[in-house]
Amino acid sequence: MNTTNNSTEHTVKAFDSDISEMRGLIAEIGGRAEKSISLAMKALADNDYDLAREVVKNDKQIDALEEKIDRMVIQTIALRAPMADDLRELVATLKISGVVERIGDYAKNIAKRVAVIDNNLHIEPASLLPAMAQAASQLVDDALTAYATRDADLADQVCERDRVVDDFYNTIFRSLVTHMVDNPKHIGAGAHFLFIAKNLERIGDHATNVAEMVYFAVTGENIGERERGDNPSDPLYSED
Repeated sequence: MNTTNNSTEHTVKAFDSDISEMRGLIAEIGGRAEKSISLAMKALADNDYDLAREVVKNDKQIDALEEKIDRMVIQTIALRAPMADDLRELVATLKISGVVERIGDYAKNIAKRVAVIDNNLHIEPASLLPAMAQAASQLVDDALTAYATRDADLADQVCERDRVVDDFYNTIFRSLVTHMVDNPKHIGAGAHFLFIAKNLERIGDHATNVAEMVYFAVTGENIGERERGDNPSDPLYSED
């Protein structure tokens, strides 16, 4: 019996098992982040404080999953010493878990605004937020699908379609600022809606980050820097 071959086969099977488990965990953390976006927007639309608190509470589960994924990736790299494609996938998985955790944070931030927004005020530009949230959430879903299926083409499409979310943000930003100038009593609520729009815009950017990592993991190449909607002159601009 060739013990060397048996040992190698065992190592390969163990590594494949680790990769499979990590992909499952990414699917779980991604699913939870997507659900948080949906529930946060529903809480906002329905003025549902209990649902908003649930989103905030459930963010701890997303944090715990990120920590679990990070520990597993680091352990796998240390024990298996992967090379080339395998190493790229592990590094991408490590980074993706952190990005998805941030997406969960943005959803939590939206939920926290529910309690401080007066839904009795009619602020027309805010009516675009659900459509913007749907576009951003779809980017997240497609980026995670690209990861699960190792689909570089889909990852590239996600990066291209981020402009849709950026366009929503720019439209909402301009409309809300104009509305607040014309209706000074709505400045407080308008500011909260601005930050909600910014959180959704950042969710779209983070979905693009996931897609870029997927593209690199699959092809070994960088998609390259693309024009983003972020503008340092935007008072809500953030690199986080």
